[in-house]
Amino acid sequence: MRRRLPLKNKNRKLKQLLSGPYLFWMISFIIIPLIMIFYYGLTDTKKNFTLLNLAKITTPENLKALGLALLLAFISTLLCLLLAYPLSMILRDFQMNQSSFIVLIFILPMWMNFLLRTLAWQNLLEKNGTINAILHFLHLPGLKIINTPYAIILGMVYNFLPFMVLPIYNVLSKIDKDVIAAARDLGANPVQTFLRIILPLSVPGIISGITMVFVPALTTFVISDLLGGSKILLIGNVIEQEFKQGSNWNVGSGLSLVLMIFIIISMALIAKYDKDGEGNAF
Repeated sequence: MRRRLPLKNKNRKLKQLLSGPYLFWMISFIIIPLIMIFYYGLTDTKKNFTLLNLAKITTPENLKALGLALLLAFISTLLCLLLAYPLSMILRDFQMNQSSFIVLIFILPMWMNFLLRTLAWQNLLEKNGTINAILHFLHLPGLKIINTPYAIILGMVYNFLPFMVLPIYNVLSKIDKDVIAAARDLGANPVQTFLRIILPLSVPGIISGITMVFVPALTTFVISDLLGGSKILLIGNVIEQEFKQGSNWNVGSGLSLVLMIFIIISMALIAKYDKDGEGNAF
């Protein structure tokens, strides 16, 4: 027993030493920025406490931007779910090498800069872009979705689809095939097996995927800037303008605090439906 205690102490000190860089990163780039957002959001230009910055969300322009952002984020999340779930089911039935290769294909675009991926879609969808050039060559009518909500939804689905696929696939791949075989041996048809076995067991991955798509879709401003032509203002664009153009950090921080409500709700959903972290694919 006396020999084990020094080893435990050494391991504990080693863990503390290794956690040092992570703690430094977390404090510097997460905790301190959050404290600044709370400080600016709850004070005015004279550093007096106020809730007026949060109340700015109730102005007609900001409510319209928030409503449109919620609508587009909801549609994008729903499309990602409808595309990701069947794909995850297909990947689950593949052999390990095949599924790993296809999952890698989905992860590869994430290694490229987010801004470059969105710019690529801008070049593809614009009036004289690649897609319209091909359609013109084939004597087909051109697409006119650039600078519209449809282009923004397309950009969101493209950029955030992997965040829906990976958690669902991660959960589905952990479902024991013997459980599915047992359900079929007991007389359950494929629809009953899916509704009573597969779907309930995949709920943690679905909730995790919805959260990982909906939150960034709600707060994005780059996609709406590039694919919406700065003509469609989402709440993320309003916050960006308050910080960069209006230089009003107080209002921008106040609006950011309002959006944090949706993040807290998302974290609560994950804590409730994914207690064991089964939907965490990262």
